[in-house]
Amino acid sequence: MTSEAKPDQMAYYDREKLGQVDLRPGGADWMDVPVNMRPGSFIYPAKEKHLQYFGLPNPRQWFPTDPDWKLPANWKEIIIEGMRERLSKYRSFQVFMDICVRCGACADKCHFFIGGGDPRNMPVLRAELLRSIYRREFTQAGKILGRLAGGRELTVDVIKEWFYYFYQCTECRRCSVFCPYGIDTAEITMMGRELLHLLGVNVNWIMEPVANCFRTGNHLGIQPHGLRDTLDFFADDIEEATGVRVEAPLNRKGAEVLFVTPSGDFLADPGTYTCMGYMCLFHEIGLDYTFSTYASDGGNFGLFTSHEAMKRLNAKIYAEARRLGVKWILGGECGHMWRVLNQYMDTMNGPADFLQVPTSPLTGTRFEHARSTKMIHITEFTADLIKHGKLNLDPSQNDHVRVTFHDSCNPARAMGIFEEPRYILRSVCNHFHEMPENTIREKTFCCGGGAGLGTDENMEMRLRGGMPRASAVRHVHEKHGVNHLAAMCAIDRATLSTVCEYWVPEVRVTGIHELVTNALVMKGQKKREVNLRLEPIGAQAEE
Repeated sequence: MTSEAKPDQMAYYDREKLGQVDLRPGGADWMDVPVNMRPGSFIYPAKEKHLQYFGLPNPRQWFPTDPDWKLPANWKEIIIEGMRERLSKYRSFQVFMDICVRCGACADKCHFFIGGGDPRNMPVLRAELLRSIYRREFTQAGKILGRLAGGRELTVDVIKEWFYYFYQCTECRRCSVFCPYGIDTAEITMMGRELLHLLGVNVNWIMEPVANCFRTGNHLGIQPHGLRDTLDFFADDIEEATGVRVEAPLNRKGAEVLFVTPSGDFLADPGTYTCMGYMCLFHEIGLDYTFSTYASDGGNFGLFTSHEAMKRLNAKIYAEARRLGVKWILGGECGHMWRVLNQYMDTMNGPADFLQVPTSPLTGTRFEHARSTKMIHITEFTADLIKHGKLNLDPSQNDHVRVTFHDSCNPARAMGIFEEPRYILRSVCNHFHEMPENTIREKTFCCGGGAGLGTDENMEMRLRGGMPRASAVRHVHEKHGVNHLAAMCAIDRATLSTVCEYWVPEVRVTGIHELVTNALVMKGQKKREVNLRLEPIGAQAEE
């Protein structure tokens, strides 16, 4: 089955249809089924130059379908010692290896298993890929009884299996919500990927952004003059739409706020319109802020690489905050930036004692929950502005929009931001509809392209993984006429655009602050006839 298949074929449940979904258990033991490296379901390996730049081991040319992956001669020793080190360093890793009773509560919760039917994409079995080696090498029962105790030998085929399935996990943690023991399968995926990195087994769609971010401050490798030009282009389009000329301060020392957003907001539609929304909002309220060319990207692909890479990339934001002398940091609509900050910041880089607790200069609200990281989410900031009546909003300008909201996994499950974006959407749109309760908030389905999986060569797996979310979108489209899906994550907006185009083509994807600015009545604006996409708005759009 390829991505050229029609949606009804892709979602067809029949064991006899080759490549199509079948959720019934197979007859063979999973340890006896070899990996099928099917094009469309794996990602291309990292290029040598990116591994060399970031100082990672075994840079070389290889491909997943090659018989020989050119692993180091002592690859088995490297893996075993790598596991030993991490079992000692991360208590959670040891606990997660020991306490799973294979109850199956997580089995049908993964979007990749639902959309693809591969048993090894059940979270319990994906973790077992690593746990079986742990049992064989680090438990007495496994050393003596081997397979009878759930252990197996570490072979090259196991490494290939790890590569295939640990890069079919978006680390979304939906399975963890349903685990009675609280096992975080995403942490197991992260450990599996870290071990693969010790052998130079990586994917390019993660390692190139990591190398770019380490070198230029953003995943796309945008140079300072390129960022300046991009923001100026945005200002031109804003002026055409609103008649108001906005400025985007860059590298300005002494500003009160450092604003950091994902690089997808600079170059990837529909994120570009979200970035234009930020600029309009900040101009309208007179926020004393600055962008940075050194910390131009808040996204952190280190989350998909290793704990060390995560720490190195997160550090640049705080180094720049210190250099520019700002008081606190405001972050844009991003996913992994917020999971890193909320779950790992304090133990990796923080607390940021040289900054002040974020306090809104317009409302006086002191965001005490950010007293350690000194950084708040843009939806928290904007919801507070709306609550205190600081924005002049005309939601009728979005009357052509019937919107639902996708809870992005990292800000939602990892950070608990559930109500602020909904409060904003209800304030700027007259037509808001929720998807079914078991698909939103902490139970939200993933976009299918997070954790470095959102590349085109992986298209079949992306479409299969995005099918559960698309099914919920189709439900509200058919029931309520929903035609817009809002998301507060750059990867989600980019990935869901493709997912909706395939599964629900009647629905387009938008950022929250794009809709905010389309409803914002700016001082000195001309009569609003078009939105930030230069399309008719409100009643004109409906006509």
